[in-house]
Amino acid sequence: MTVRRLVAGVDCSTQATKVMVCDADTGEVLREGRASHPDATEVDPEAWWQAWSAASEGLLDGVEAISVGGQQHGMVLMDSAGVVVYPALLWNDTRSAGVTTGLVEEFGGSAAWAAATGVVPVPSFTVTKLRWMRDHAADAAARAEAVALPHDWLTHRLAADRSGISGLTTDRGDASGTGWWSAVSESYRSDLVELAFGRALQLPRVAGPAEIVGTTAGGAGLAAGTGDNMAAALGLDLQPGDVAVSLGTSGTAFARSSAPTKDAAGLVAGFADATGGYLPLVCTLNAARVLSSTAALLGMDLTAFDEAALGSAGSDGLVLVPFLDGERTPDLPHSTGLIYGLTRATSVPSTMARAAVEGMLCGLADAVDALRAQGIPVERVLLLGGAARSRAVQALAPSLLGAPVVLPEPAEYVALGAARQAAWALSGAEAPPTWDVPVSKPEPSILSDTEAATIRSHYTSVLTNSQALLSTPR
Repeated sequence: MTVRRLVAGVDCSTQATKVMVCDADTGEVLREGRASHPDATEVDPEAWWQAWSAASEGLLDGVEAISVGGQQHGMVLMDSAGVVVYPALLWNDTRSAGVTTGLVEEFGGSAAWAAATGVVPVPSFTVTKLRWMRDHAADAAARAEAVALPHDWLTHRLAADRSGISGLTTDRGDASGTGWWSAVSESYRSDLVELAFGRALQLPRVAGPAEIVGTTAGGAGLAAGTGDNMAAALGLDLQPGDVAVSLGTSGTAFARSSAPTKDAAGLVAGFADATGGYLPLVCTLNAARVLSSTAALLGMDLTAFDEAALGSAGSDGLVLVPFLDGERTPDLPHSTGLIYGLTRATSVPSTMARAAVEGMLCGLADAVDALRAQGIPVERVLLLGGAARSRAVQALAPSLLGAPVVLPEPAEYVALGAARQAAWALSGAEAPPTWDVPVSKPEPSILSDTEAATIRSHYTSVLTNSQALLSTPR
């Protein structure tokens, strides 16, 4: 009888911690748990530990290796004893918007940042949060000796063979979202930490993609872990020509690349991935909640909203710019949503529902086009996330995104990717194990290429002509 080897993948996301125990050879999910996080943009990391403890309870018997996939960009500052000196500022905390422009200019502008690190800082990036701490929380900043990311902190807390801030580790994928690790040179830019914070901080050691970096109290090996997008790419087993478009709280479009990207415009973040390659990525702040918010405005549940959008003859020139929570791409952190083309004919629920779906997808279509502009081939789109279950989204996406669409089976791909990394580290092999990723076809497309081009043209025109309004602080 063959004895299964078990691994666990952890997704420490914005909203919850999810734990999945998998067969190391096949990826079959055998056990899983979940526990929620506080709904906030700053969080005491102890909440992540409590969620981990609750989500993993009773799941870890026989698990030989664990890997943590964590929300990117969150900033955890610790003193020399490892005590957190200020609540972690998460990726969606945009209070650093006021200092970001100055920080970018101090280093020579967007092109200089892109050339040095592969990214141009926006308020979600960790380096801008360091500058905010320096300027607005001086007492806590003075006590800080080390800076880590959420997955770094949780991995460190899980390691029974570490103490204080000694032995902190990260991986190149998550590190590439800080603004001070360069996917171009594969090294830290400590000068950028000092530029942002005014002095040096201890930075986690960048571990190898398949390295075991520690051991838990229960004896399981700890893999290096990675950022959530990098873990999702690993869980999806993205191939050349694949672009993942995720429609969750935020929207993302990302693909694997064999070479680093350097987008001076700052639209494409030139991240590293979790395998030794690269993961050019575009992120928007607004995705699934555009649909839920519009549904609430129309007094509909999501099912009725979806049917209304799918049954509409079209948006009839009604354009919804979906910047409900500000926006990261384009970089308009103070913007709000905008409705253009409202007439008696278009002020009906079905037309508004259709415009909301189109607006959300047009923002992601711009993201996919930004990847194309960096030389990334787009032969197939893998559509995932909560909003990917919408029939209207499925029916509109292929024409608006400009590529065939498939739907990966709904799953926790960040946790699965982390588990796959754990299995890789456990095996000592040169490459991750091959795990099957089932996909299905979406709803039939209801847009011609000409109709899609018209919708996108209207959206672009409204966005371009409203820049001054959208840039005005609320």
